[in-house]
Amino acid sequence: MKKLLLVIVMLSFGSFTKVGAQGSLAMGNNRLTFQEHVIFGGWKNCVKLSNGSVELIVTTDVGPRIIKFGFVDGPNMFYVSPADKGKTGGADWHLYGGHRFWHSPEVAPRTYSPDNSPVNYTWDGTTLKLMQDVEPLTSIAKEIEITLKADKDEVKVLHRMINKGCWEVELAPWAISACATGGKAIVPQEPYIDPADYLLPIRPMVLWAYTKMTDPRYVWGDKYIQAKQDPLIKSETKIGMLNKQKWAAFYLNNNLFVKSFGYDSNAEYPDYGCNNEIYICGDFLEVESLGPLTKVDPEKAVEHIEIWRLAKTETITEDNEELIESLLKPVINSR
Repeated sequence: MKKLLLVIVMLSFGSFTKVGAQGSLAMGNNRLTFQEHVIFGGWKNCVKLSNGSVELIVTTDVGPRIIKFGFVDGPNMFYVSPADKGKTGGADWHLYGGHRFWHSPEVAPRTYSPDNSPVNYTWDGTTLKLMQDVEPLTSIAKEIEITLKADKDEVKVLHRMINKGCWEVELAPWAISACATGGKAIVPQEPYIDPADYLLPIRPMVLWAYTKMTDPRYVWGDKYIQAKQDPLIKSETKIGMLNKQKWAAFYLNNNLFVKSFGYDSNAEYPDYGCNNEIYICGDFLEVESLGPLTKVDPEKAVEHIEIWRLAKTETITEDNEELIESLLKPVINSR
């Protein structure tokens, strides 16, 4: 593992100063900091990125995993498994929690290749790059590049899969955020069009075998699908869709986490054409995005990008879609 000294980097309009032996750049009141050897959840070698407003914590003892994302001194938007936190090593796959990177379609044992080993990383002052060793089961190497903006609460998360095998493989990159207990996902519906103006279907929605349409955790609105995590309901449920609006959100205690992702009208997506999926169980909720199914030649790579935005907002109730729209729009349209 590459060991880096503590670096504090402050981004600013054209100014560059040094504080002791630590480099710094300044931008307004925002400060981008990088810190090694942070202890979180029992893992002793985590890395923390912060711009003074939001922070991310990444495990390097296992992963790659982004184990925390939230406002500084605020709640973690991600779920951390009480049974798995702090664990390392072994041959079994562990939930751990946080944000992880899989390949789709889901099939055991390929998809559940353990990520229990240390992760190599580099920091260039702007981007933290996490590099997993080649998975023995799949000959796939995973990388995640995290770029936190210094002047706004926005993160670019680039996921990369490299085929280190001897033959072509077909897969789809799959970015999964296990979100905290008690929150809810918000997924946009396609805009309503009068049948006099348009007769064709506009989006597929996919149900898993263990999904019930009468599940009270779902709210099927005109503008949004809301999917609530309820710790009193232990059963699993999952839905997927081809999300042409290219975003999905997670709301928890007046904190709004929006992730944006791609949609290619000419691409084939896994799971009957899904680029967005929501999974719920009794402990957490997952907001998932997927890239297209891609044939990857040896030593070639496929990439998938999510843009994360975090905002503090008013209380979101399930029965007021106009309020939801007014609160979501400024976050989604933020540039």
